[in-house]
Amino acid sequence: PTVDDALFNICILSISVSSLDPTNFLDQTQNKGPVMAVFGLVFSKLAMLVISPDPLPFCKDTPADIKEYMKLIAIFYYPVLYYPLLVCGSLQHKAGYVFGSLLSLGHFGVLLWQKIDCPKTPEIYKYYALLAGLPQLACLAYLCVRFALLFVRGPKTDQVRRADLDSSYYSDYVKSLLKKRTSTGRGNFCLSVFRFPLKLAVSACVAFVALYHTALLLVVGVVPTLHIVRAGIDENIAFLLLGFGIVLSDDRMEVVQIVTFYTWLLEVCYLCAMTLSCLLSLIMLMRSMILHRSNLKGLYKGDIYSIYNSQKTISPSKPGLVCWMGLTGYQAAIVCLGMAIQTLVFFICFLFLVFLIIIPIFHGRNIIVFEIAGKVWPVWVTLLLVTALQHLAAKFAFIKREAGTRDLNNSYLTFLFLLTYLLFLINTVVGLIVAIWRMVITALFNIVHLSRIDISLLHRTAESYDPAYRYYTHSLKVEVSQSHPVMKAFCGMLLDMMVEGGPVGQKIRDAEEGIQLNRPSRASGRQRVRARWQLLYTLVNNPSLLGSRKHFQTLQTSESVLNGTPNHSSKKQGSKKEAGKAESMFSSNPLHEAR
Repeated sequence: PTVDDALFNICILSISVSSLDPTNFLDQTQNKGPVMAVFGLVFSKLAMLVISPDPLPFCKDTPADIKEYMKLIAIFYYPVLYYPLLVCGSLQHKAGYVFGSLLSLGHFGVLLWQKIDCPKTPEIYKYYALLAGLPQLACLAYLCVRFALLFVRGPKTDQVRRADLDSSYYSDYVKSLLKKRTSTGRGNFCLSVFRFPLKLAVSACVAFVALYHTALLLVVGVVPTLHIVRAGIDENIAFLLLGFGIVLSDDRMEVVQIVTFYTWLLEVCYLCAMTLSCLLSLIMLMRSMILHRSNLKGLYKGDIYSIYNSQKTISPSKPGLVCWMGLTGYQAAIVCLGMAIQTLVFFICFLFLVFLIIIPIFHGRNIIVFEIAGKVWPVWVTLLLVTALQHLAAKFAFIKREAGTRDLNNSYLTFLFLLTYLLFLINTVVGLIVAIWRMVITALFNIVHLSRIDISLLHRTAESYDPAYRYYTHSLKVEVSQSHPVMKAFCGMLLDMMVEGGPVGQKIRDAEEGIQLNRPSRASGRQRVRARWQLLYTLVNNPSLLGSRKHFQTLQTSESVLNGTPNHSSKKQGSKKEAGKAESMFSSNPLHEAR
């Protein structure tokens, strides 16, 4: 292209380096759109580095001996280059929105100018660079529009707000939990109040971009080659096949037509396999988001065992923090690899279906599969009859129904033993077929679900050995422990009480003044005492608070706790001490236990 972005990148890089201060762009209440767009933009840019002749915009005609080193530098360069876009979205400042609009508009203008000026490139396919740049253009266009809307609808002042704890999401979540909801209300609660954590939303967006780039590489890497091969088929192909002992026809032109048709079938099978893999990956991604929501809601309620299958403490750890940081990139890589493997396996299945079943039936020749199946038909018929015999005997002879219950028929018990012995060898052959079918089903299941990290491909007892599932579960622990809506609402209330003139503190003072002016009746006093005791009981039995109590840490062991629930039999000796401490807590301040 005529426009050179080297000078533009130098200017933007100087701005990026000066703005590398840490910002809370992954807070729960941040605008998800800009963050998702920036992560998608960075991944889309890095996905093109695989085959890019010039990884960095500063170096043109990069020598082959240093190209790999340039790619390593580019892996760190492009995240730094686009970091100001994250900063502009997290400042909650009108000036930041204006600068973000100008910055994204500059990136969008330069990239669009280059694609319009030079749409064709020699990389793999002449339009690969143009097609691969579409996600970048989409992300940058979205950022331009989004920053402009945030500037119009943004904060009225230039002061930075405590956006996380000041958000109404946490208080709305607590209010929805405290309301009496019907079965339909629960569904409305899930849709209207619950929010996905920003990190999981970013992971889903990056996974979608990864699907696009993988599908693009799978198409442009194979289909143009098949076109070239089909265009180069001539009469010499007949002599080539004759050298291998293959005679398709005596007419060489007919051989050319047959080979051309078979090559076209290869392309159709490959495109069908790639399309099926892409659709299946999208379905798995949507199912993953549904399971993400279910797992988060379960962990919010303290349901630990259904996810971890063992005694766990929902608290951050060093492995958990590492897994939380790498979850997005890990999932993107697994999605890319999973889609490539699915395409290969589905392509082989389509080839088997078309060339060994459909075409032989259509032409009436080369029916090798049917010939093999025809020679062993007595075996298949025997196996089917024996299996049917066992099912019929179990249904009509060996099982009896009496008074609505089922039990073994003791009068035919000897025949059951005899039939078991006589069919021993036949069932061995059936077991061999079942073992082969089990391998096929297991392989297909793992291939289909390879791109999902929210479920383990191993047995329930061996889930910890699945690295992808381990990344997912550890990242959930960090996410839930640090961004639980009830915990955030409670922290926001405490912070407002500490701030002089805060809304919560003012309400509490007004309530205290009202109590002093209007003495409550005996009934209202009983209600207040009952409410305080209920609060105390809730706090004492809160599983997430047990580990922070001194008396609990001295009396309990790791074996006596299951999913955050104390083993009451193990603390009988300390029950009196527990009651005395509860009474002292109630007499002083019930909210002290929450801290």
